Amino acid sequence: MMKDVIAIVLAGGKGTRLEPLTRDRAKPAVPFGGVYRIIDFTLSNCINSDLRKILILPQYKSFSLNRHIDQAWKFLTPNLGEFVEVLPPEQRIGEAWYAGTADAIYQNIFRIEREQSRDTIILAGDHIYKMNYAAMIAEHRRRDADLTIACLPVPRPEARHFGVMYVDDHQRVYDFREKPAEPDPMPGHPDLALASMGIYVFKTRVMFELLLEDAQRSGSRHDFGKDIIPPMLATHRVFAYPFRDENRKAAAYWRDVGTLDAFYQANMDLIQLDPFLNLYDPSWPIHTYQPSLPPPKFVHAEGNRVGAAYNSIVCNGSIVSGGQVHRSLLSPGVRINSFATVEDSILFEGVEVGRHARVRNAIIDKHVRIPPGLEIGTDPALDRSRGLTVSEGGITVVPKDEDLGRFASPIG
Repeated sequence: MMKDVIAIVLAGGKGTRLEPLTRDRAKPAVPFGGVYRIIDFTLSNCINSDLRKILILPQYKSFSLNRHIDQAWKFLTPNLGEFVEVLPPEQRIGEAWYAGTADAIYQNIFRIEREQSRDTIILAGDHIYKMNYAAMIAEHRRRDADLTIACLPVPRPEARHFGVMYVDDHQRVYDFREKPAEPDPMPGHPDLALASMGIYVFKTRVMFELLLEDAQRSGSRHDFGKDIIPPMLATHRVFAYPFRDENRKAAAYWRDVGTLDAFYQANMDLIQLDPFLNLYDPSWPIHTYQPSLPPPKFVHAEGNRVGAAYNSIVCNGSIVSGGQVHRSLLSPGVRINSFATVEDSILFEGVEVGRHARVRNAIIDKHVRIPPGLEIGTDPALDRSRGLTVSEGGITVVPKDEDLGRFASPIG
């Protein structure tokens, strides 16, 4: 165990671009891949990297996140100095909520200081990827860096949403711009820019000094990318660390699932013939809470009622009873009734699809009952007229516990 490193997971974003999935939960707590939550990927990376001192800093709608951490991540042993601990905002230093990423760390500086760690790794709780943080920390120490920033090349138009880095031949960072309107290309790669992944390894002592200075600076937005990193470049040793993927695929896999369409596509990645994200590698398991549910069941009944799922993920507790499922993801406890069809969709826990109903190009949040005969996702304009959210890519999203009964029509 890397006992002299503490991991801090920032989990405070509102996730407004993921509404209505974030209407009642924090973005890192949004279900993903059937049985996981988004934050499980960052936390599993920590455990698989032998990092077992983990602090999580939430801010908005944290009940669901707290419950998931209690259910899934309390297997560490405090007596051995291991913990996954949620630190809600306490306003110990001031009366304001977290004003930025740096301020979130600063407001918890007393708790972090108690661990007396040599290095601190700062992570986001809302990205999907596999990474060995221990290798990054080792490189950070080998270079005697004050700060090491994980990075990866992205298409230049996408780089406008990230911090963009410029490095020399030794990977030392000489310029850093947060979300530039026109990112400069990487040398020799005119279509790519080098983007920060929001993963930082600091010497803890240096981080404390910088946070204290920033807290006293008038006009600061208290954000690492805007206010901490750029001034460091002239006074400290700051290096880039190219992303090394543990996904064991030809192309590196890292996804920011901050929009409904990005979230939908990342889930759809899992059901490909050769999935882009490998969840079946025992050398890099993704940990989560698994409820005690029976195996999935498929029912072939009389009257041409064939229960079947094709190119899909079907989780425990689900029953496909005389319905058809194509290229979809059924979370635990989903029921598909006779003559119903589900295509290219994501169904969260406890969803029931009534007889003769049809779901297509949709995300259905928890415990929604789709009445018999109702169609969701086949006509985006109709779904909008019903008050449902339709993404830019045409994906219909039904909120948690939504009552669709008012749209039902009798089956002839």
